[in-house]
Formats: sequence, structure tokens, C-alpha cells
Amino acid sequence: MTRALLVIDMQRGFDDLEFWGSTTNPDCERNVTALVAAWQGAGEPVVVVRHDSRSPGSPLHPDAAGNALIDPVAEATASLLVTKDVNSAFYGEPDLHAWLQERSIRSLVVCGIQTNMCVETTARMAGNLGYDVTVALDATRTFDLATDVPGLGRVERSADELMAGTALVLQGGGFAKIATTANVVRSIEHI
Repeated sequence: MTRALLVIDMQRGFDDLEFWGSTTNPDCERNVTALVAAWQGAGEPVVVVRHDSRSPGSPLHPDAAGNALIDPVAEATASLLVTKDVNSAFYGEPDLHAWLQERSIRSLVVCGIQTNMCVETTARMAGNLGYDVTVALDATRTFDLATDVPGLGRVERSADELMAGTALVLQGGGFAKIATTANVVRSIEHI
């Protein structure tokens, strides 16, 4: 069965820690690069997703230098480039779901940034659409998050807590399986 690798928002703008705050998992980029290399080596499709923020002040705005993909992803031979301005790659252009359906692709491996935002939203939606989804958690990263929530007060979570929460919700909720990059690479090498 053909499996597509979805590489979500691996953009230079996420290196702007003054904008995003503290992050976790410094191995994310190395692990994403390993997944892309394994997929290309196996001749399997790589889908690259780029977030084009509508906010002029965002490092991910199309006019910002940070909108650019990191070099290993930019240099990869992508089967499809999806651009989006919301969390889910399934609401980007061109239509990801239609593209996958046309190729009878039913299995997806998801990696990228941010774990609890675009990666999680895309994985949840893929699971709801009936895809067999795996998230290579160590090929994702996110940032500390704090906000005031009516009825709860100030809520703060570290990037590590958010990654663990995403893993719990995705696997525990039946949206996706959680795996390591090493296990995913081994599985693609044995197809």
C-alpha cells in the first residue's frame, strides 16, 4: 500500500523564538530530514505543506523570510505542495484529500511543526476521513503556550506537556498511532 509522508510547516519562521517562545525537541529537523530521505529512497510520495499566515506580523506571512521552507524540505522532490492559512492541511490548496483519493493513498505519516496545532489538527482530520494515520512524534516540535481561558483562569503548558497531550489525544482517541522516526524509517525500508 502506498503511504504518503505529510511534512507540515517546516518553515524557517519557527526558528524565531522571540516570536514563538520556548520550544522543545531539537531533533525534530534531523528526524524530518530522515523521514523525507527514507520516503524518497523508497519512491513513495512526499507531500509538503506550507503555512501562509494572513497576519502581516507573523514570521510565516508570505512576505516574510520565515515563510521559506527549511533547506532539507525545500530541496526535497515533493509530489505535492499544499499551501494553507489555517491549521489543517486538508483545507489548503490544492485539495489534499482529492489528491490522495485519486492515487488510492490510504495511509499517512505526519511530521512537522507545531505538534499540538497543525500536526494534530491534520492528523485528527485525516483519521476522521478514514486514513490510517501515524504521527512520528519525535519528528515534531512545538512551543510553550499560555492563555487566559474563561472559567479556568490562566492556563499554561510547556512544549513537552503539549507534545505529550497531543500523543495522548491522538492515540488514545483513535485518531492516529504514535511512533518514533526510527520505527517509521524501518517500516518504509521493508516495503
